[in-house]
Amino acid sequence: MNLSRADAAAAPSGAAAAVPLDYLQTVSAAALSPQIVVMLLADVSPSWRAWGWSRIMLGAHSLRGVAGLQFAKVMGSGFEGGFGLRPSASRQGVFALFDSEALADQFIDRSSVVARYRARSSEFCIAKLRAWSCRGSWSGTSLSAPGVAPTDGPVATLTRASIRLPKAWAFWRMAPAAQDSLAGAPGCRLAVGLGEAPLLRQATFSVWDSVQAMDAYARSGAHLDAIRASNRNGFFSESMFVRFTPLLLRGTWLGVHHG
Repeated sequence: MNLSRADAAAAPSGAAAAVPLDYLQTVSAAALSPQIVVMLLADVSPSWRAWGWSRIMLGAHSLRGVAGLQFAKVMGSGFEGGFGLRPSASRQGVFALFDSEALADQFIDRSSVVARYRARSSEFCIAKLRAWSCRGSWSGTSLSAPGVAPTDGPVATLTRASIRLPKAWAFWRMAPAAQDSLAGAPGCRLAVGLGEAPLLRQATFSVWDSVQAMDAYARSGAHLDAIRASNRNGFFSESMFVRFTPLLLRGTWLGVHHG
């Protein structure tokens, strides 16, 4: 089965860049999970900030009635879409899991949820993703993943965790170094810090040129130190680590155009 995927060149420094979405990869139909994740990122315009904050307060209830929706989270972000303790007044994300690609496409193309975010945001970016690796769970929900890594083209990853309250200070002491290394990591096209709740429920979403670029970051430096510390000290009461193949990446985030 030939699937059209994203294959984008890295954006020039300090300038928006178009990301071509056009590489082929052959995977047997039986190996593909029917589940599709939609990740929506938005920088809500000043006149709509109250509306934006209401989406976070309502959480998944703001997506009531969306066809095929299995699981959803509405999250805030760190300042300027980053990972620190200072929250953003405007940037946020929506994670939505659908039971088929057709219903995910319907959500992207025709839902009032996406249309309102797009109309009320100064920056808007949306990704359609199929998981190929998943470990752990999020509020008791895990993703179906076939374990077939892509052989070419970009990949995306989501890491999320519920941090144990007694471990929060130790976790946040290690976070800045790992986050700084992510911001400058070779092959990282997009990275955003998200969270369901301040301090204790955090997530990172990123898009990479290749599996090799993603693994090089994950298995070295400050990030590897943070992983070892979390495993050794039991920082998390629940965690989930997912790797995806991007089926779509479109929009603008932090001044860079994708798609």
